[in-house]
Amino acid sequence: MRSVFLLMSCAAVLAAGCSKQAPAPEASPAPAEPAVAKVERGHDENSYAEPGKVAITDLALELSLDFDARQIQGTATYTLDWKDQAATQLVLDTRALDVAQVEGADAEGNWAPLQFALADADPIYGSKLTVETPQRNAKVRISYRTSPQASGLQWLEPSMTEGKQLPFMFSQSQAIHARSWVPLQDTPGVRFTYSAHVTSRPDVMVLMAANSAPDAVRDGDYSFRMEHPIPSYLLAIAAGDLVFKPTGPRSGVWAEPAMAGKAASEFEDTEKMIQAAEALYGPYRWGRYDILVLPPSFPFGGMENPTLTFATPTVIVGDKSLVSLVAHELAHSWSGNLVTNSSWKDIWLNEGFTTYVQSRITEALYGQEMAEMERQIDQIDLMAEIADLAPADQVLALSPLTGRDPDEALSGVPYNKGAWFLQFLEQRFGREVFDPFLRGWFDDHAFQSVDTDQFVAYLKKNLLPKSPHAVTDAELDAWLNQPGVPQSAIKAQSRGFAIVDTARIAWLGSGSLPAKEVTDAWVTQQWVHFIEGLGQQVKPERLAQLDEAYHFTGTGNGEIAMRWYPLTLRSGYAEARPAAGEFIERVGRRKLIMPIYEELVKTPEGLAFAKDAFAKAEPGYHPITTASVKALLIKAEVGQ
Repeated sequence: MRSVFLLMSCAAVLAAGCSKQAPAPEASPAPAEPAVAKVERGHDENSYAEPGKVAITDLALELSLDFDARQIQGTATYTLDWKDQAATQLVLDTRALDVAQVEGADAEGNWAPLQFALADADPIYGSKLTVETPQRNAKVRISYRTSPQASGLQWLEPSMTEGKQLPFMFSQSQAIHARSWVPLQDTPGVRFTYSAHVTSRPDVMVLMAANSAPDAVRDGDYSFRMEHPIPSYLLAIAAGDLVFKPTGPRSGVWAEPAMAGKAASEFEDTEKMIQAAEALYGPYRWGRYDILVLPPSFPFGGMENPTLTFATPTVIVGDKSLVSLVAHELAHSWSGNLVTNSSWKDIWLNEGFTTYVQSRITEALYGQEMAEMERQIDQIDLMAEIADLAPADQVLALSPLTGRDPDEALSGVPYNKGAWFLQFLEQRFGREVFDPFLRGWFDDHAFQSVDTDQFVAYLKKNLLPKSPHAVTDAELDAWLNQPGVPQSAIKAQSRGFAIVDTARIAWLGSGSLPAKEVTDAWVTQQWVHFIEGLGQQVKPERLAQLDEAYHFTGTGNGEIAMRWYPLTLRSGYAEARPAAGEFIERVGRRKLIMPIYEELVKTPEGLAFAKDAFAKAEPGYHPITTASVKALLIKAEVGQ
């Protein structure tokens, strides 16, 4: 199928007034335009794997956790679907793995060694593992162990946990970190079922994103099975002093004992969220939906591992104002886990859809105004972010991410511009038409990996004919393939933010703080909007007035902290700097701490402070966070 962009290029030429008159005989024909190479959107340039030749259909793991050595060792056994009968190699992704042996099973189930070669490590993609399989074995088994510095694993000493008694370990496989703890076809374009038998020290509870039973016995010997095919980035494991608290008949919270009660209370609406999503988009297909609350070092807000969302404790603030994170991770049970982008250049199919569905869940449970506030914050953040992004990174259908780490190459564009695009379609067609369309997309592509071209084809077949003049080709192209936010975008407008704007303007003009009975009713989103509207700098004495009234410095609310501390640093409000340092030393969530580091490194004094804080924090940071902060510090040092 021809791309929308090419169609629009032809239309533009016609609109410019191409002459219908034949050229004069003496005129030379114009040189032919060079052909534009079509992007193979289903191809994943961030993986060495060759799934067109052979694909993993099932993975069986035998793993042993060694907390002292900070390693996982064991075997991975693959059931293979040979698609190319001329192929004689199995190519896998690895990163810093010690591969001891590779074996293949014959038709009788007898195992024999296979030759293999581990290529030199690429700094982004790791090492290509090539296994010689002249017999195209139906099963291949690899014995291996991980590196203590595996990028997808974090091992925490007891002192780094809440309980201070037992060690903790957890994985983070997205985007391409699964290859650091299992040799795999580490691409979202390959889906497989899996089983795992895991042994560990008997005093820690081991969980995986599979069938982790609420009544599982903590004994050091655990078995798991994921019956639905998943991509590699959804493989997940964790181990520590974990207990379970139910939040509903098919949902609950795993956390350290001191955190479990608070987490269960904060997330008590989980079952209602599941029901709201089911009413819109069809049945929840994964069995249980549990949440594992990780230590503060977790580098993300949440990770949508099927049946077991990993969540940061930074969203547990006591008033449920940040539980949209749960709505987001739950929404991935349809958009992302059920229907998955086939490569990271189309991540908007995961995150844009999920951010849209999250908003619908939030609206169903907490009202249209709360959803509108969150949409407006997302849109404001997007507009600020794209001001600093290269035009090529502002589009939804990204160019191939060749030579780029998906962790660092991607931005808020797929999340917020992607959701905004779906809101645009909803507005043009109405929910009575758009909701069944979106549910049909999930149903018709369940447990499949897809790309943008497939979505556009589905859109043109199943939605656009419902109202042929509702969306033009130019508008569709602007959303998918052009930088910036299209003119057709309708901005969210929150009534609750109008109150905040009035109060802020009055304070900036007169110095008089709004009445306490007004601000006592504000939720996190309104405080975020208040701070974001203060501008780049505020006089230190004015910030001190706010601090005395609202105690922003030292706040336990990360959404406020990530906005307040950069403002104080830009404004020279020195009283907040120690608390900013303590915050980035204690919290490892990249979204919350990177804005603070980015502001600190702008001055020599701030850079020295940032380096000192990082030196203290690094032992407790996840490798993903460590890499991000190190890159920023190095860049700042070179620049100064």
